[in-house]
Formats: sequence, C-alpha cells, structure tokens
Amino acid sequence: MNALTAAHSCLDITETLVRLYVFLSQNLDRCLNEAARATYPEHELQAHLASTRAELMEMLSVNGVVKEKVEQECIRVLALSAACFAGGARQTAAVEAVKEERVALKHKTMALSDLLAVFRAAGSGG
Repeated sequence: MNALTAAHSCLDITETLVRLYVFLSQNLDRCLNEAARATYPEHELQAHLASTRAELMEMLSVNGVVKEKVEQECIRVLALSAACFAGGARQTAAVEAVKEERVALKHKTMALSDLLAVFRAAGSGG
C-alpha cells in the first residue's frame, strides 16, 4: 500500500468514524430531548446509523481489536437508547448513563474532527 492510498484510507476511516459518532450522538439526543425526536425521523436516523456502521465495520476488518471496540460501543449506545424509552426505574438510570455517554461521544467526535482537519490539510498540500 503506497502512502497516498494509506492517507486516503485514514481519511475515509476518520470521516466514517465521525459520521458514526454523530449518528450515535443524535440517537442519544433523542432520549433527552423531545425536539430532537421531532427534528429527525427515527427511521431515517436508524437507516443512516445502520449503513454507516456497516461501512465502518467493513473498513475496520483489517483490525479486529478496533472493530470490536467500535462494535461494542454501538451496542452499548443502542442499548442505552432503548432503555431510555423503556420507562420506569430502568429509564431513570438510563437517562443518567445517556448523559455520560453523550459527553464521551462529544469528546471523541471533537478529537476525530480535529484529526480529520489535519488529514485534509495534509492531503491538500497545506
């Protein structure tokens, strides 16, 4: 694999990770905010999330450890989201966990966005 191909792979993977984290964040936002639920139809969000997740899993097939970590993160976020809408005591505990997970996703997304900007600048020669 030459350096140009490797740079594009890093760029593509990073872009897809950012997109996945944005969709996961939007999924969690729907748990905490009625306006977020109204803004983005559930079926559209789930379709984008599923396709981005599948695309990323394919890209990460070269590294099983990272692939498994990302897959476990998706499973955890989706389980939290489902628990939020379950009602009762489970919902109350899930809301607090969603808030914590949302902060973590925000930090990951910001870091990856910065890395993406560096990759893009390096790729454009400046």
